[in-house]
Amino acid sequence: MSTFHAGEYAVQEQAGVRALAERVGPSIHTEMPAAAQDFLKRQPFVIVGYADTQSCVWASVLAGVPGFASAPDGHTVEIRAAPFSGDPLHEVWQDGTDVGLLAIELSSRRRMRVNGQLTRQCDHVMAVTVHQAYANCPKYIQAREWEQIAVPPRQSRQSGNLSRPQQKWIEQSDTFFVASAHAEAGTDASHRGGAPGFVRVADEVTLIFPDYPGNNMFNTLGNLALNPQAGLLFIDFSSGNTLQLTGTAKTLWDVDRAVLPPGAQRVVEFIVTSVIETPQNIPLHWHFLEASPFNP
Repeated sequence: MSTFHAGEYAVQEQAGVRALAERVGPSIHTEMPAAAQDFLKRQPFVIVGYADTQSCVWASVLAGVPGFASAPDGHTVEIRAAPFSGDPLHEVWQDGTDVGLLAIELSSRRRMRVNGQLTRQCDHVMAVTVHQAYANCPKYIQAREWEQIAVPPRQSRQSGNLSRPQQKWIEQSDTFFVASAHAEAGTDASHRGGAPGFVRVADEVTLIFPDYPGNNMFNTLGNLALNPQAGLLFIDFSSGNTLQLTGTAKTLWDVDRAVLPPGAQRVVEFIVTSVIETPQNIPLHWHFLEASPFNP
């Protein structure tokens, strides 16, 4: 089985990094190494990428006391948390759903991705059968420390476009998470970061964000080359509020170099089709420590 699918190969070729991608390809494993298992059980939250019953792609967050997500062996991730009813993840939190997990420790700038399929273990435990597991570099991660808090019952608000306060939220963000999907390879969740303002709001349904140099695998852009459905997740790290967007995304390769954002090699245009805002969705607050030294 090839490490990459056709979409990833195509983007790697277009970006001129095919040989570099082949060198890092062996870092993608079919099981979780022991160090990755230990890393996962220390995390208080994970990002989940998935497609809903209408094939719309979303990114959600699950949180709990560290250990709520763990790996009893290299082939299985167990999750002792469930999405609340207002989250699109709730309707597909069942056997057979393809998911992409991202565990990220903001304070140390370490992150790990696991792609696989959900299987029910018992009433309160879901498992992910691991298909791919790999670490990512620390680039563009803003360092933050977390603390656990109590949150009231959650109520979400849904709309078809971005309100002005939501646009301002996005314009001030230094971090978001993106989910994408491939028909055979499954779903993926990834991190994007930069200086505040790195995501530009063109209008109430259009976002533009830069694609900075990374690991050259192009997992996200490779998925988007074949399936434009994507989901974005913005977290207000001071309050635990979340903003989930689903829509379509495409990579813009022919942007004039003179107008590219500093440090960007290309940009991605995201068109919003649905928005879900959930106040105090996560029982965590984060304290800002330091911006990434890689931010342009």
